[in-house]
Amino acid sequence: MTNTSFMARFGARLVTNGYAILPIGPGTKKPGRFQRGAWADYPEWNRHAERGTTEVEVATWSSWPDCGIGIVGGAVAAVDIDIKDDADLALRIEQLARSRLGDTPALRIGRPPKRMLVYRTAEPFRGIKRHPLEVLCLGQQFVAYAIHPDTGAPYAWPEEGLADLDITDLPEITAEAATAFLDEAYALLPEVLRQRGLSAVAAAGDVERIHSQIGTLPAIEAALAWLPNAELDYDSWMRVGMALKGALGEAGADLFADWSAQAAKDVPATTMKAWASFKPDRIGAGTIYHLAIERGWQPEPDLRLDGSLPDGGDHPAAGLLARLDVAAAATAVSAPTPAYALAIPDGLVGDLTDYMLSTARRPQPLLSLGASLCAIGALMGRNYRTESNLRSNLYVVGIADSGSGKNHAREIINETFFEAGLAHHLGGNKIASGAGLLTALHRQPAILFQIDEFGMFLSAAADRKRSPRHITEILDNMTELYTSAGGIFLGAEYANRDGTNERRDINQPCLCVYGTTTPLHFWGALQGANVVDGSLARFLILPSDEDYPDENIAVGIRQASPELINGLQLIASGGGAPKGNLAGKTADQNTAVNPMIVPMTEDARARFRQLSIELTEELRAAAGTAFTAILARIGENALKLALIVAVGRDPVRPEIEISAAEWAIGFVRHYAQRTMEAVERHVADTETEAHLKRLKEIIRGSGAKGITKSEITRASQWLKSRDRDEILLTLIESGDITTGMRDTGGRRAMIYRLLA
Repeated sequence: MTNTSFMARFGARLVTNGYAILPIGPGTKKPGRFQRGAWADYPEWNRHAERGTTEVEVATWSSWPDCGIGIVGGAVAAVDIDIKDDADLALRIEQLARSRLGDTPALRIGRPPKRMLVYRTAEPFRGIKRHPLEVLCLGQQFVAYAIHPDTGAPYAWPEEGLADLDITDLPEITAEAATAFLDEAYALLPEVLRQRGLSAVAAAGDVERIHSQIGTLPAIEAALAWLPNAELDYDSWMRVGMALKGALGEAGADLFADWSAQAAKDVPATTMKAWASFKPDRIGAGTIYHLAIERGWQPEPDLRLDGSLPDGGDHPAAGLLARLDVAAAATAVSAPTPAYALAIPDGLVGDLTDYMLSTARRPQPLLSLGASLCAIGALMGRNYRTESNLRSNLYVVGIADSGSGKNHAREIINETFFEAGLAHHLGGNKIASGAGLLTALHRQPAILFQIDEFGMFLSAAADRKRSPRHITEILDNMTELYTSAGGIFLGAEYANRDGTNERRDINQPCLCVYGTTTPLHFWGALQGANVVDGSLARFLILPSDEDYPDENIAVGIRQASPELINGLQLIASGGGAPKGNLAGKTADQNTAVNPMIVPMTEDARARFRQLSIELTEELRAAAGTAFTAILARIGENALKLALIVAVGRDPVRPEIEISAAEWAIGFVRHYAQRTMEAVERHVADTETEAHLKRLKEIIRGSGAKGITKSEITRASQWLKSRDRDEILLTLIESGDITTGMRDTGGRRAMIYRLLA
């Protein structure tokens, strides 16, 4: 019997009868989840109180070994008679409940003489407790079918079980009737059974998780006034004492002594001895506040509760008061973090970007900016460097859907480079092999490659199992070239050195790559190894926020301004006077070059120093994850962008100022964060994981309204039906998605919704 799944036997019948159910872990009385071959706690079970149980959930839970069944309070309420040593008294209170609340057929016995009666509610209400009696309801649950952890036997329903009773068969009760019954029943209890301690309903979002452990003396004094020490039991006395010490430290000793002295049995020496022994870890101010609020205390709006906040900070009780439906007229709400706003820098970077936007049929500001940074970075190559010998070589990927106008920036760069006599800085539209890439750099060490369908290119270059070596060498060479810009890149050695296979060394190569791709092709091309080994971290990933911006139908013949052309030529010449069509002809790959050092203001240097400290802490926190490589490149990429912006402002006497530093750091930080989020959502190591993440994105795209099974099927026709069903069950079991019901065309349909 102990191996029976009660969920498989009774789950579907209970749902049909109108009850909201949830899984109970074997050998416990609490909700559980079966994950990765083992039972674990189910802390988010309260979400099942908000809607009915779905067929998919029942099917999933029914496959879990030894799964018990709990009933979610709200639509039903349960009178829990927790009297274990007096069978006659337990029976008398049961008879009183039947007399006052109705003769319910639903009686559950776990460990006699304890018993529970189940009723239907007119309106859901919060649970009411008069220990050892309680009416369980909203925010609570009780076990219906499972093995009792103490007796080792199944819970019994002597009359009729809920699996055999429609919810409408239960007598209906109200909160007022339940309260009146408890008051009357409590009067029947002998003094020895009456609660002398402080208890509180453990509601979701417990205050001890809302507030800091540290409190303030005025707030603690105000709350403690609602907790009189009228001969409390020892456990409650200890609990309050530890909470006071956790909230105030040694400053709470006198307060505890005065509070303890309210009881006639108080012994001051014992009180102080107990105080000295208290070593609170998590318990603190939240416990005092919670107990007081349960007894009617309402904190004044100007009362500072959290002792870890400075005076004048936001009112820390705002969330708590809202949860308890307490008037919070004057509670302050923290200002939301402002959304990132893309800013186009000034100088030649901004001029080239503006030219792209003004001539585009569908302007793409972010993609145009990324292309401009790459283009100017290539022209600067071997001409400028930072004080730390960092160069302007950039790898940028612009991501947008097909037909969004992502090709326009590449066209503008080609045109302006040809017009300025700088076409020798342009690589081909494709890179055929790793050797071909090095040949191009050997010919022109400062070069820009613009690659369309970059996701397809990356898919081939990153696939070491199926792609030929000359293709995978492209990504290998790009990874190595990225860190060789400030020194000498040593080419490969060949066994046959006949003149065609000579080693090709490149002095201070500056390779810039600007690729455009669709989201599906780009993220589908990557595997977890690309994140861990740092190859992805070298790219600035720029996803468009608007795939299809408003069309500019007034676009006509385009012509770059002379100022823009002259500025590009000036940068390519390293700040010297441009010389017509020969402008920007850099020294060859073997010529020693001496780039201009671009200085940094003290403000900018301090800002980058601060960034280094911040990133060190973040790297330590992220140790062991796939994101350390991305975090480690933020400072380097930000300094490169600041260098490019500074040279774009003044190619002759550039200087990295605080404005360039702030812009570059904000830009790189924002898009690094978005990259890490996208990796979590899209990058997969196996085909199964890739299918799971794609299906999850389909559900995510439906938002709060959810998506029906038929809609999922239409959007994922690349999946076999069986695979789709298995993925959905996996996502439900892992807690990533939930199910619910919604009206669709006059009938109710089950929907899937992503959990926040």
